[in-house]
Amino acid sequence: MALPNKKILVVDDDRKIVDLVKMYLEKDGYRVVAAYDGRSALDLARRERPALIVLDLLLPEMDGRDVCRALRAESSVPIIMLTARAEDSDKLVGLELGADDYVTKPCNFRELVARVRAVLRRTYANNDQPTEAITIGDLTIDFLAHEVRLGTRLVELTAAEFELLSFFARSPGRAWSRAQILDHVFGEAYEGYERSVDVHIKNIRRKIETDPQNPRYIQTVFGVGYKFRRRDDET
Repeated sequence: MALPNKKILVVDDDRKIVDLVKMYLEKDGYRVVAAYDGRSALDLARRERPALIVLDLLLPEMDGRDVCRALRAESSVPIIMLTARAEDSDKLVGLELGADDYVTKPCNFRELVARVRAVLRRTYANNDQPTEAITIGDLTIDFLAHEVRLGTRLVELTAAEFELLSFFARSPGRAWSRAQILDHVFGEAYEGYERSVDVHIKNIRRKIETDPQNPRYIQTVFGVGYKFRRRDDET
């Protein structure tokens, strides 16, 4: 894995949580910078350019949701959202805003470090697949450059969205259940649930489809899950 740096930005208004997260991440070899409110977090993210951000959902000065929105408007830096709420709808908030993963507080700090490793691996791992790129319709997925283009336009995807789209594109026409997608794309360390797949796919469709309600690329297979269109499918 070729990281641009090993710097992690940790954002939480609870200094004890920040100190504990910092301790565990530094034991794993990462460098940590910290912020305790949303505005400082956004400033630090722009100045320090971390490899990943651990971002609390509820922050003073500027809410974590707004920080995530601002970052996604200008960057694809991977984000793990922290939320103190246990309801499924609240867990999905971060994913809908473009976060790559979420962890519910109070969290197991070893689990959080494992999530950091997993997200960084998906984001920065060298691709060892023999296929360099796939083009279907107007959509081109360049695995080596880690880029997606719709025609000539570069599409900004999060690490999780790119990994999910790449997974589908490598097996066009094959239907996958949500459980299979979670297992193959996110791995055993990811303790998400099946609705999180729907949120990621909704976000991808919004970015690559002309009409997200009638998708050309990632298609719904009712009663099963999803599949990616074949090259020779009708458009």
